[in-house]
Amino acid sequence: MASPSPLPLSGTLHELHCTRNNILFGTTMGMDSDAGTSSSQIALHQFKRRKISSQKNVSSLCEVHSEFEASLPILRSPGYYMEPCLKELAKRELMDSGFCSRVQDFTVGRFGYGCVKFLGNTDVRWLDLDQIIRFGRHEVVVYGDESAKPEVGQGLNKSAEVTLVLEVRSSIEKGELYDIVEKLRLSTKRQGADFISFNPSNGEWKFLVHHFSRFGLGEDDEEDIVMDDATAVQHPLETNTGDVSDIDEATLVEPNGAVLSHSLPAHLGLDPIKMKEMRMVMFPVDEEEDHDFSGEFKQREQSTGKECIRSPLHHSAWRMSNKSSSSVARKTPLALLEYNPGSVESNSPGTILMAQHNKGVPLKTAKVEGFKLDLKRKTPITESHSHNIVDAALFMGRSFRVGWGPNGILVHSGTSVGSNDSQSVLSSVINLEKVAIDKVVRDENNKVRKELVESCFISPLELHKEIKHETKEVEIGSFKLKLQNPVSNRLMLSEVCRSYIGIIERQLEIPEVSSSARVVLKHQVMVWELIKVLFSAREISGQSKSTGADNEEDMMHDRSEGSSEVDLEALPLIRRAEFSYWLQESVCHRVQDEVSSLNESSDLEQVLLLLTGRQLDAAVELAASRGDVRLACLLSQAGGSTVNRADVSQQLELWRTNGLDFNFIEEDRIRIFELLAGNIHGALHGKTIDWKRFLGLLMWYQLSPDTSLPFVFHTYQQLLADERAPHPVPVYIDEGLVEEAMSWRVGERYDLAYYLMLLHANEGSEFGLGKTMFSAFSSTHDPLDYHMIWHQRAVLEAVGAFSSNDLHVLDMGLVSQLLCLGQCHWAIYVVLHMPFCDDFPYLQATFIREILCQYCESWHSQELQRQFMEDLGIPSAWLHEAMAVYFNYSGDFSTALEHYIACANWQKAHSLFMTSVAHSLFLSAKHSEIWRLATSMEDHKSEIEHWDLGAGIYISFYLIRSSLREENNTICESDSLESKNSACKDFFSCLNTSLVVWGGRLPVDARVAYSKMGEEICDLLLSDHSEGSTRDDQFSCFDTVFSAPVPEDIRSSHLQNAVALFTCSLLEA
Repeated sequence: MASPSPLPLSGTLHELHCTRNNILFGTTMGMDSDAGTSSSQIALHQFKRRKISSQKNVSSLCEVHSEFEASLPILRSPGYYMEPCLKELAKRELMDSGFCSRVQDFTVGRFGYGCVKFLGNTDVRWLDLDQIIRFGRHEVVVYGDESAKPEVGQGLNKSAEVTLVLEVRSSIEKGELYDIVEKLRLSTKRQGADFISFNPSNGEWKFLVHHFSRFGLGEDDEEDIVMDDATAVQHPLETNTGDVSDIDEATLVEPNGAVLSHSLPAHLGLDPIKMKEMRMVMFPVDEEEDHDFSGEFKQREQSTGKECIRSPLHHSAWRMSNKSSSSVARKTPLALLEYNPGSVESNSPGTILMAQHNKGVPLKTAKVEGFKLDLKRKTPITESHSHNIVDAALFMGRSFRVGWGPNGILVHSGTSVGSNDSQSVLSSVINLEKVAIDKVVRDENNKVRKELVESCFISPLELHKEIKHETKEVEIGSFKLKLQNPVSNRLMLSEVCRSYIGIIERQLEIPEVSSSARVVLKHQVMVWELIKVLFSAREISGQSKSTGADNEEDMMHDRSEGSSEVDLEALPLIRRAEFSYWLQESVCHRVQDEVSSLNESSDLEQVLLLLTGRQLDAAVELAASRGDVRLACLLSQAGGSTVNRADVSQQLELWRTNGLDFNFIEEDRIRIFELLAGNIHGALHGKTIDWKRFLGLLMWYQLSPDTSLPFVFHTYQQLLADERAPHPVPVYIDEGLVEEAMSWRVGERYDLAYYLMLLHANEGSEFGLGKTMFSAFSSTHDPLDYHMIWHQRAVLEAVGAFSSNDLHVLDMGLVSQLLCLGQCHWAIYVVLHMPFCDDFPYLQATFIREILCQYCESWHSQELQRQFMEDLGIPSAWLHEAMAVYFNYSGDFSTALEHYIACANWQKAHSLFMTSVAHSLFLSAKHSEIWRLATSMEDHKSEIEHWDLGAGIYISFYLIRSSLREENNTICESDSLESKNSACKDFFSCLNTSLVVWGGRLPVDARVAYSKMGEEICDLLLSDHSEGSTRDDQFSCFDTVFSAPVPEDIRSSHLQNAVALFTCSLLEA
């Protein structure tokens, strides 16, 4: 690549004069000029085409040259160059007016860093390249100022070929070179560009971009790629005239001396300077911190020796830090501007957009490249950063509480690693995302189907409820909880399994079920069939005989006849025959698919495939139809007597001993002979086969016909450990439903059917694979789907085949699915089946009460769910407590009070009565309702704090009011007014004390109610003119009234009456 020297603009005017003369009088351009024509006139003639008026005087030529010079691109930065160079551009513009508006493949570069070639025609007029293009170490930034970036396709924001010079070691091995190219290819794709090439000799990395922002390597990418560390350290010293190259290449130091390159943002591949700028904008700090931040930038400006180019966010932060204000910046949360919760049905994430509280900051929503991690980095848990959430608040130096909400709702302020959504990386956007817990009940259109909810959850749980249960009462304080455990016997296991199979078959009839879901459902059917085969028992001659011994396939005929009595000697053959039939049914579809994919000429290969599925009748018929009678005779004896296998094996050995040329025998025929001889590895040499068919070949053709099933399973397990057998991968990998075969690791997870075989083989001894066996991945590719595996575990425990107390994940998984679907009563049913643990005796009770409180909104209005919970023995007090909390939260305080009283939470009921209910009822004149509520709590006033200053006041009010209204008193008239006055005085004292005790907890309406009570009692007391009452008694009543909490106008009125009474008493005297 040519590298012309940079051309400064000083002195350009003189060169233009010379260039103009050379061009105008040269013969190479094919232009004829008269000898008498002056150069100025020819220049004016050329500038006509640039819309410069021809009437201008020759003396204005300097102004024309100045305008021409200003239209040329500017590039003063040391070490930068452009192609064509400035001199060449000037020549071509004078020669062809408008050339600078259509420069072909315009290139800008920096020595030792790289270059950018803008493809096609580019308008370079009036461009300040110093401000637009900046090269750094392994990166290039075009239009770093987002506010000045034109639309895509305009200016330099267009397609271009970028070449970056990477600092790699001179000696790179071939394997390392391949890794570097793959990592560069991945990095290029992640940035939305197209990889072109990498040249290890000069370190040039080329790629194609469609528009510009920042492109290059992050710190994590540089660590992954083989870099020359020595060169990287000394590289900043290579700049001309000792200038510091770029701000992102300088050593960034905090005021306290901490190196920012080792901070958290830099460690995660982010720009520490941008992070600090955004922190200043989004989270304003105190004035002292502002001064420090401002001083840091001033110090950086002085050290660079030139003007620092800032982005709009940088300018905004600088203005904020230098703002002369004595007030301290607020640190209150930002107000909500927009809230989009998303659609629960479609699992679409929602967003909350927060408004900035500092309106003076011109914050722009621009495309940014931050908040991204290298997808190649690994975490200890997921072993990959992909799909992890990067929390934006973390990089702002502030915390945002990210957490899980009900039904799998995740609230966070970050973005998923590898996401291309530019809006999701803004720290002012709060994302609400929903985990697909209910994926199993969604159809092909991702819609929840009621039929699927019924068949996946309701029907299996109803069937489980019909199984006989034993209960265990657990005392939880004053309550009792009935934990349940299903109990069954192996005689009933076949019927139970057939019932579950019927539920799944009805689900398969739903037309909206996806194809992948159908494969999983068929596998569940086969699992239930296998449970029935391996763990069921049969009753013979009045005795229950567990078919635990292993048996011959020929007994299937006796089983089909439905004989009530079976020879005891035949019992060891029944289970083996049933398992053999199960294997044939499991692999039948695979065999048929592979046979149908072959052409008719592949007779022997078809026979071999039929043998792998033990379809002997079809194999014999096919061989006979092709005229191969001898092979048909051999096939008819396949898997039979071991004598026949020995004869075939001996014949093959004789052929090898005698030097028979096997090239004259078809390869598939030899494979068939090897299989008939019991050599399954020789028959499958070079071929791949699924694990179930391999297990069948092992049992049918290699081992003896009377071999027990545990021995068959242990033999397969040993071959698996020796890497001589295919791994029993889960059905979704075996059938190719998901792209997980590449990431699947040996021993990570196996198929549930294989674990059931091991459980049968180890029955009677300790089985340590329970957690792996009953993980969701053993039967489905949905890691959150436990709806059927929970029932399989429960049935196996019910018949005594398996027992475990550490499978709470399985229980919690199903509970989460049920709660997500609003089936709270069934979720509690599952919790009651969690095994009791002495270390956590209150686990079930705590869990049930949390479910009732958190999901009260979904179950309180459904009478069936409430009745179902009561039938399960859930204390009604827990139900009322949950509803009290819910209605209190919803603002329905009267209903909440009723439920608090019903659950005997007297203190809560009393507080709610005083602060939210009583005053509204009193002002509505619902005195009978107040009396009912207060008296219902009176029997438990010893448990209530401040009863006499709370609900007791209302009871005292009604009693005193009733006493003052009575016309006939039992007490003598002389003591009547005095006793009433004393009672009223005590009541007013309680009112005043109550106002002090309750304080701010009482709303204004409650104080109004107190005032109304005091006013009414005052009026009744002063209106009592009993005979025999003295002036002293009446004055004493006024003293009592003045202590009542009544408004000042009422108090003034009573004072006037007291003065009038006093005046009368003086006159009477």
